[in-house]
Amino acid sequence: MSNISSFLPILSALHQNGKIIITHIESRKSRTEKEQHQLFMQLVCPHRAFDNVCSAAEQSPLIRELTVLEEKEPEKKDHWFPRHISDLDKCTHLITRFEPDLDYDHPGFADKNYRLRRKEIADIAFEYKHGQEIPRVEYTDEENATWGHVYSKLKELFPTHACKEHIQVFNFLEEECGFSADKIPQLEDVSNFLKRKTGFQLRPVAGLLTARDFLASLAFRTFQCTQYVRHGGKPDHSPEPDCIHELLGHVPMLADPKFAQFAQELGLATLGVSDEDIEKFATLFWFTVEFGLCKEQGELRAYGAGMLSSYGELRNSLSDEVTVKPFDPPTTAVQEYKDDDYQPILFVVESFDDMMIKMRQYVASIERDFDVRYDPYTQSIKILDHNTALDCVAQGLQNDVDTLLHVMNRFNKPV
Repeated sequence: MSNISSFLPILSALHQNGKIIITHIESRKSRTEKEQHQLFMQLVCPHRAFDNVCSAAEQSPLIRELTVLEEKEPEKKDHWFPRHISDLDKCTHLITRFEPDLDYDHPGFADKNYRLRRKEIADIAFEYKHGQEIPRVEYTDEENATWGHVYSKLKELFPTHACKEHIQVFNFLEEECGFSADKIPQLEDVSNFLKRKTGFQLRPVAGLLTARDFLASLAFRTFQCTQYVRHGGKPDHSPEPDCIHELLGHVPMLADPKFAQFAQELGLATLGVSDEDIEKFATLFWFTVEFGLCKEQGELRAYGAGMLSSYGELRNSLSDEVTVKPFDPPTTAVQEYKDDDYQPILFVVESFDDMMIKMRQYVASIERDFDVRYDPYTQSIKILDHNTALDCVAQGLQNDVDTLLHVMNRFNKPV
């Protein structure tokens, strides 16, 4: 390259891509060509991010030659994961880039009172431990008004845009859990409702969790749920998850048995896998649990919480502005997405059963030295790496089969 400034666009791209770490950089004048410089860099990054940077460099007219001197696979390391549901007390690592104290685009960035209120509610989650009741929040009139605004607008769209599973449970939430436009429901009450429906429960969280911590929680049928409310100045959009997103988007779907099973299996599949696989599972979560579409009688309907909790996203999801592709885990897992604007690309599943079959096939292709099983009696993860563990699983399956055969024989008896 002619001068060091020629590489600034590439350095900018590296800086903007949070998945790339520069561990070493040095420059020198070229020994073979005058007026040229050479730049040596060492990077730590996923393969896909590295390919993107190389492609950008090769397309730059200011860079004459790009040489990859060496590629090394990172040393394989064991990743800690929770073994018992109480270990979720340790799964509290937050991603802070969307928080109002740091993100100048956040509606609450310049509102000191909002930031103090958000911290007050977030501190509840920092103090929470497994087994405790979820503390109740006394929401202000402004917070309840923000909830009511979003609630009323979305309820108008649900009949024509939401999947039937969401609509059915949403009606149950209004009948059994006090959902209404008047006030924000309390997490403890909603958690008890979920336990009765699918065994899922809520746990308060202070903000946006890392993908590894959040997905691991799903393995225990636990959903980490925020309690604070988005800024009232922009009620139709929140750059980070808030209780409106969780309660109107996620909770109704987690009360559906098939979807709850899918969410737990997705969580179990992430335990102990590599960082690169976590990134892929997080992308699959994004295009299913957050922004998934399904088919109902030949028409598209939304089941993703990111759409079901945002009036603009929900309208956009079924518009001509969106490119809709069939859900295929290997392809979907590497699809880039936007987390700061309406989604330009969405994936559609034929049914929840079809989605689970495809995900199970994908999970089987992931490299992991062990398999896991969730024990609902002890609320713990069992590692299936020896014969004794397999015998326990087999015995449990045999008991279920015996019960099934007994019931079938009874039904087949003549009356």
